[in-house]
Amino acid sequence: MNFHYHLLINQAAGSGNGKKTADKILPILDKKKLSYTVHYSEYKGHDALIAEHLAEDTLIEWEEDIDADTIGWYPLLIVIGGDGTLHQVLNTFHHLCVSFPVGFIPAGSGNDFARGIGLSRDPEKALETILATKEPQKINVLHYEEKVNDREGLALNNFGIGLDAAIVHATNHSNAKKRLNKYNLGSLSYIFSLLYVLFSQKGFPILVDIGGKRVNFKKAFLCTATNHPYFGGGVSIVPTADVTKPTIDFVVVERVNLFKIAWLLLLLLQKKQMHSKYFHHYTASKLRIVSTIPQYGQEDGEDLEKQSFDLQLTNKTQLLWCEKIVMRDEESTS
Repeated sequence: MNFHYHLLINQAAGSGNGKKTADKILPILDKKKLSYTVHYSEYKGHDALIAEHLAEDTLIEWEEDIDADTIGWYPLLIVIGGDGTLHQVLNTFHHLCVSFPVGFIPAGSGNDFARGIGLSRDPEKALETILATKEPQKINVLHYEEKVNDREGLALNNFGIGLDAAIVHATNHSNAKKRLNKYNLGSLSYIFSLLYVLFSQKGFPILVDIGGKRVNFKKAFLCTATNHPYFGGGVSIVPTADVTKPTIDFVVVERVNLFKIAWLLLLLLQKKQMHSKYFHHYTASKLRIVSTIPQYGQEDGEDLEKQSFDLQLTNKTQLLWCEKIVMRDEESTS
């Protein structure tokens, strides 16, 4: 089958890493004499607008028995940007009630999605994988409905309430993040925000319905639903999470004193946090989280202002243009 590649490029992703990545990719496509069109995202929300136009006029839904002779050149979308760019694109398709396979070349600051599903974070290797792929693979993403504020959509990485969301809020509103990203030290901004929020975040009550079983927590500190291991730029919050399984991994960490939190962080760095009695991990096909006291929220690193939540989560299948996904250690994905 012949392909015409549509490259949606967010040059501003990762404080300019999107442009650097595109500068490496485009000459390779030219050298290989491949057919492609470039679509540059130039302002906030432009990713979604480009995706909408492509969905309406250009892209074709994938079918297993697709007739290559009939369509001629198959239009394949490749997103070059951060997790936020891909989030905008897939949510646009979701709200249009259409589904297309998407190739992804990570160029953000955290790149948790690529890390979490085993995609190479090296641009040239990621492109090689896309070009070598013959058919898309199915992965599971989170589908959420938030009843209090009437929001609905997809989360590729995780949806969090409490500590991680407060860290995302503090980081995204910090001038240090932009400065550190210029030197490829963006992860340090998370650490600075973490230290600040650890002292300011208070415990809050939540009610969780896990596949019909209700659990109350009086002093939740961190509350995160995820479908792959990573959040916060490479922190392995649930090492056993797997996008190939139709399940949601849910974590609640209770508010404890700072000495115990420090111990939990040490366990987290060693991927042994599940041994702590203050770290609660559940796996389910559907989930409901109710928080009546306003807290910060985050979806795929995009912060939500303080609010109450009545959140329902399930899985949705997404087609990703990549080779068969095999969950691997972080070291093998770089």
